Amino acid sequence: MKSLNDLGIKQSKAIYWASGIVSICGIIFEVLFGAAGSYILGDGVKQYTLTISLFLTGMGIGASISERVTKNLITSFIWIEYAIGLIGGFSTFLFFGVTAFLPGGTDAIFLYSITLIIGGLTGLELPILIRKANEIGVTLSKSTARVLFSDYAGGLIGGLLFAFYLRPEFGLVKTAFMVALINVGVALWVLYYFKKEIARFRLHLISGASIFLILLSGVFWGDEVAFTFEQKLYRDPIIYHDQTDYQQIILTKEQGDVRLFLDGQLQMSSTDEYRYHETLVHPAVASVKDPEDVLVLGGGDGLVLRELWKYDDIQHVDLVDLDPAVVELANTNYDLLELNGDSFSDPRVNVQHADAFSYLEEADGFWDVIIVDLPDPNNESLNKLYTLQFYQLIRNHLNPGGAVMIQSTSPTFATDVYWTIDYTVQQAGLHTENLHVDIPSFGDWGFVMAKREEIADVVDTIELKAETRFLDDEVLQGLTVFGKDIDREIENQDGESFDYQPNTLIEPILLQMYERAWQTY
Repeated sequence: MKSLNDLGIKQSKAIYWASGIVSICGIIFEVLFGAAGSYILGDGVKQYTLTISLFLTGMGIGASISERVTKNLITSFIWIEYAIGLIGGFSTFLFFGVTAFLPGGTDAIFLYSITLIIGGLTGLELPILIRKANEIGVTLSKSTARVLFSDYAGGLIGGLLFAFYLRPEFGLVKTAFMVALINVGVALWVLYYFKKEIARFRLHLISGASIFLILLSGVFWGDEVAFTFEQKLYRDPIIYHDQTDYQQIILTKEQGDVRLFLDGQLQMSSTDEYRYHETLVHPAVASVKDPEDVLVLGGGDGLVLRELWKYDDIQHVDLVDLDPAVVELANTNYDLLELNGDSFSDPRVNVQHADAFSYLEEADGFWDVIIVDLPDPNNESLNKLYTLQFYQLIRNHLNPGGAVMIQSTSPTFATDVYWTIDYTVQQAGLHTENLHVDIPSFGDWGFVMAKREEIADVVDTIELKAETRFLDDEVLQGLTVFGKDIDREIENQDGESFDYQPNTLIEPILLQMYERAWQTY
């Protein structure tokens, strides 16, 4: 009897350990699907909301189905882990393949289906383990409490592992295979631990070992194959690829055209980036008398700096870019160095890696020119950099007589988004002037220029003295003219004038507006 009790204690401990480990795997898969959806489908908040909701719904369905599992509990658990290993391991790998080769919309259906399936299988695990612990001799209340404790504690560990280690170190594809290996490894361990009560032990062992080897091959070669899938998402060959703590960086090149992508979004093309950067920099700088101190928010590729160094009056530039990897790439990659003219080597620049919002909250300096070169507001973290509160911070750090220039997405493709940004800047207490320029790789692109003083007709008084490839005084004046179909007085679908509201932290209206605007492009 004593030996049986000892065995029961050991088996119950094995069950608790198994529940904790598979819970870690479950939470990692849950957030992994959210991250994959954010990268491919955009709108991180929406994708995480959907994947978490679907995963939890799947768990509920799985828990309900578990009532029907009454025999061979350990064998059932083992094959559930095998299934999670195979499906979860290949999930992101196949997601990239579906995105690359199948029609639009299929990728979303695939991701949400996989999320629901893995959630369902995860929901099967715990009730089976609780029932097995109870079968061994542990009281139901104690087995439930201990298994659930292992589950919740494992969830915390899994979330931290994914956010701070797995995703930045291994990326989405390799992480899925590695976590799947853990699921199958737990199944093999449990199989061995309970082998005396499992029929056809060798069959289960061979099956698990085979799945383990398949997944192991995915760890070593999955990224390489998935890379060919990802290449299909880009027009030109990928020459640089990196997954940083903050974003995915892609550099492509074909026939001299170098393109930079961050999280799948085009940031610049070497064939026409000068049109964008000349418009972003020169009107603001030229409108300020004796500009000495400049703040650049974003601009980690060094192209804004290249334009700024054309002014001898500029004495100091603070450049704030969140991701050190972007600046490092701009400092080391031959193609980017050729484009930016090794602009970071100028001693007048002070580079800081921080969130632009947080930086302005803590800064105590003032600048003559502030250049806002940040990605479009396509997620929550970027949206805050287009809010009333952010523009108020900019106003508070702008010297009298100074100027701000903000990249503000496309007034043609996202008309209401552009004018909402302009309206939000005005509500921050700044006067604005609107410009837009045709950039072949982007299309028609908009900018909002702002000052603390009245800015009407300021463009007519600007004299551009810096050397440029595109911009001159006459062209600059033309950039302020908007066609009737994209001007401020646009109408909504009901034929009524669009009712502008400021974009704020509490009411981030720009997010849905932006998503709707770009759905048809």
